[in-house]
Amino acid sequence: MDDQTDQTRKPRADAIRNRERVLEAAKAVFSAGGPEASLEAVAKRAGVGIGTLYRHFPTREDLFEAVYRREVEQLSELAEQLKSAKDPVDALRRWLRSGVEFVATKKGMVAALALAVQSGSELHAFSFDRLTKATGSLLDRAVAAGEMRADISPEDLLRAFFGMCYIHDQPGWQSTALRLLDVFVDGLRVQPKSSPRGPAKTKSRATKRKR
Repeated sequence: MDDQTDQTRKPRADAIRNRERVLEAAKAVFSAGGPEASLEAVAKRAGVGIGTLYRHFPTREDLFEAVYRREVEQLSELAEQLKSAKDPVDALRRWLRSGVEFVATKKGMVAALALAVQSGSELHAFSFDRLTKATGSLLDRAVAAGEMRADISPEDLLRAFFGMCYIHDQPGWQSTALRLLDVFVDGLRVQPKSSPRGPAKTKSRATKRKR
């Protein structure tokens, strides 16, 4: 009985591992090669046969959607982990920077996902809900700590984030997006109030220079 149980469970465990390898390989291949990247390249990178890939994902769209959902879930899990970080602003920044990698993968699948992720679809609702909650949980911590201004919503932050990622499509766009992201986050920080004596001293020095 135990031998039979082991024999029935092992293929299932192998299947789970194969599926994860395919998803990880697909993320890398599609990020680098775009929607034209072949499924054969994905299977080769995953170390599985093309038949194994098709058993898990009968169509290219099925594979794209699975990769997309996995990326969203991983970002949600990362947000949960970062909620215990000591610096709430740094936690939000780190999460957004990880989001750039998510966008890179999504850009490689944008053609196939155009219909699946259109407004009103189940996949759109799934991703929007997960990402908004993840952003909100980290943003709320930073606001509660008095480190970030309170007049921005999670939806606003996500719109700005995706805008920074999608206005650049040239090679190396990620570095530009990361730089803009740092500027954006720094701009949302609550700035310490300047000393009332500051302007007076500046004016005095300017007056002395004129003299």
